[in-house]
Amino acid sequence: MKSIDIISIGEVLIDFIGHEINTSINRTKDYHRFLGGSPTNVAVNASRLGLKSVLVASCGQDGLGDYVVRKLKSNNVDTSSIRKSDTAPTSVIFVSKSTETPDFIPYRQADCEIFESQLSDATIADAKIFHTTCFALSKNPARQTILNRARKAKELGLKLSIDINFSERIWPDREEAKQVLKEYLANDPLVKLSEDDCYRLFAEVKSEDYIFDYFHNLGASTICLTKGKNGVALSDVNEGLLFQKAMKIDDIKDTTGAGDAFWTGFLFAQIENKSLNECITIAQKLASIKLQNVGRLPDNINIKKIIQE
Repeated sequence: MKSIDIISIGEVLIDFIGHEINTSINRTKDYHRFLGGSPTNVAVNASRLGLKSVLVASCGQDGLGDYVVRKLKSNNVDTSSIRKSDTAPTSVIFVSKSTETPDFIPYRQADCEIFESQLSDATIADAKIFHTTCFALSKNPARQTILNRARKAKELGLKLSIDINFSERIWPDREEAKQVLKEYLANDPLVKLSEDDCYRLFAEVKSEDYIFDYFHNLGASTICLTKGKNGVALSDVNEGLLFQKAMKIDDIKDTTGAGDAFWTGFLFAQIENKSLNECITIAQKLASIKLQNVGRLPDNINIKKIIQE
């Protein structure tokens, strides 16, 4: 029996999220501090669902790095693979609070300093899912570490996963990004991406057919495309096309991290051996909880019970 449900490898950051809603960054006066980074959010959310999650990431040997480790431990995330850099400070991102796609300014430092020594073969062999992001693959040494460890994970029989959260601000060279994604997708990961991600990656609007064909041709069997208020489309090589309408939410408070909540729900359902339709439904439920809360998922509710109802 494997004791680790999800290895989440990639960026750990401090998100400073604007206090005023739908206000541009240049007009935002106050920011609140939150633990952030897409793989970090997935690791924390997974732990909140009762899963055993390990985060493989790097922060600075500084006050923000201490905050990162403290918050991870308080959320029962395994921090044994967290590295503290002696030379680079903790990475920070300023984010506008928005009911649409938020604006952001990244200040990247220690997050890309991820080395193979942080993740042993034995730890990989003890896990079920190996998850990462486009953001994490954008810089070395993290990129090569993740690609090498992903191949080992595939060899050891893990299911791989990636959130293609591409942004040209993080990764200015689109063609390089496509080549690196091609290398990762050869491992047949579960793929999550949004319409915004696709627009940024291809620098133009592409049809659903184009998007699904593109990533299937790179080796991915299951591709989940989130479309905001227009719902979720999923293409699977065995089950074909699936679609679900978006859940109605009257009061969206913050979209930051909603995609991470969605994907954690999806991976949770995968571990529970749910059908693809059930995976999407559970994912939407978790995302809807996040959309109604600023920062992390709320403490005072039984999230696992809600999404399984």
